Amino acid sequence: MSEAFDKVRGLSELPLFPLPVVLYPGTPLPLHVFEPRYRRMLSDVQAGNNMFGMVYFDVSEAETDRPAVGQVGCVTEVVEVQTLDDGRSNILTVGLIRYRIEEYVDADEPYIVCRASFFEDEREDERALERLARQVSSLFVRIARAMRTINDERTSLPDLPDSDPERLSFLIASAMELDVEAKQELLETRSTIERLTRISALLGQAATGYEERARVHGVAKSNGHAGKKLDLE
Repeated sequence: MSEAFDKVRGLSELPLFPLPVVLYPGTPLPLHVFEPRYRRMLSDVQAGNNMFGMVYFDVSEAETDRPAVGQVGCVTEVVEVQTLDDGRSNILTVGLIRYRIEEYVDADEPYIVCRASFFEDEREDERALERLARQVSSLFVRIARAMRTINDERTSLPDLPDSDPERLSFLIASAMELDVEAKQELLETRSTIERLTRISALLGQAATGYEERARVHGVAKSNGHAGKKLDLE
């Protein structure tokens, strides 16, 4: 059993913070807490286990006042709190483990509370995972290198945890520009192999385009003296 599972062991009720954000395990999320009900929630979780549930919910698109039973979210842990003079707070949280909303409970609180079941990815073939992790890391670094060239940056390339394929898949999914449906699908997937395969396909499509933009940028900076013609058609 993982450290994340150990932290939620025995957790019977989970306060929820619905926002139009998809959070993944292992990724940081800064939040500004200003509504009275969530100030109360923050105070309560600080007095307890420092955990609450993030779950995607866009009130402008919703037909109800809360996420649907069965929806998947991510437990997040409060790691830093800056309390402001007027009672608002800036907090830093880190995604911990995924959960499924099983039912809502009447907790006599101003914020939503649910009963949740927690899960991680299924065990899979380690050789396949290692191969896919290396492939995804390589593609991501190619894009990062190209973007560094395009933006004339000299920052170091990212240090990716390819020895931990599940964590790698979530970190890269978090960094990618995807629509909400795709991000939520990656969150709900219980197969690291499936998630990495989908991410690899998306990165593979993007890598060539970024590298071509980087090449064009390099040619433009050299006033065309790169030994190649610039095709603008």
